[in-house]
Amino acid sequence: MSASIIALVLLSAALHPLREFFIKGDQSPEAVTFAVILVFGLLSSIHVLVSGVDPWSAFAVWPMVLVSAFGVAAYYLCVLGTLRTGDLSIYYPITRSSPIFVVVFGYLVLGQTYSAVLLLGIALVIVGAFMLQYRRGASFFAQPLTLTFAILAMCAHGVITLADAKAMEKVEPMAFLFLLYLLLVPLTGAIFICLRPKKVSIYHHLISGWLRTPVRFLFAGTASYVSYYLILTAFQLGANVAAVSAVRQVSIPFSVLLGCLILKEERMTGRLAWSILLALGVVVIMVSD
Repeated sequence: MSASIIALVLLSAALHPLREFFIKGDQSPEAVTFAVILVFGLLSSIHVLVSGVDPWSAFAVWPMVLVSAFGVAAYYLCVLGTLRTGDLSIYYPITRSSPIFVVVFGYLVLGQTYSAVLLLGIALVIVGAFMLQYRRGASFFAQPLTLTFAILAMCAHGVITLADAKAMEKVEPMAFLFLLYLLLVPLTGAIFICLRPKKVSIYHHLISGWLRTPVRFLFAGTASYVSYYLILTAFQLGANVAAVSAVRQVSIPFSVLLGCLILKEERMTGRLAWSILLALGVVVIMVSD
């Protein structure tokens, strides 16, 4: 990859964990998540207006828009399920290991074979993920439901990555995001309303958080939008999907630092070491032939 593409991906990777950090650290995680989606929709609308790009040009890749929309909705729901009970420093590395999904999909659906180097990468990821879960004196998988949500989020993100990369072959990133979030805002809003606790009003579930911490909500959405847009731009510039996925894994150790230093989660040194091993495994997978 060129230096400019690497710079885009690295900046995106640095910004991405901030969304999960704000979701994990807020008393209304669903409200933060929906705020991210609303800000996405607003910024993409402004972006297409300022750039002069035809916002409806993304209909040329409407199947990818649909796949990505349902993938994003599933990803957010699984991330919420993960962070409700799980530590950011443990489970973010798992949710971001989407290249594993790409490898499994290629093997089961596309009939691809694995090289020895690729198998080594898979082994590194499995060991890293396993050890992130492990606590001395506890069962190996102390939170099976949380782990399941994390794995499902990882799979959803793999679907999103494949769909987005395909779409960027034909459309501008801001047009794609505009149409994507035009669909996602009502879709996720309806899901959150239907899944809210019975005694909690829509206002308190999704809206009141804006009044308590408006800067937090706005920053979470803006950082997430910029991160996503940078990745789409990298794809549009011709970046290899596998290479981009590998470089993005630098977000994993960063998430551990956020979780342990700011959210006061435990065992920073050990978690950082295993998250780096997991990230290394993903890189090995994505650069293997």
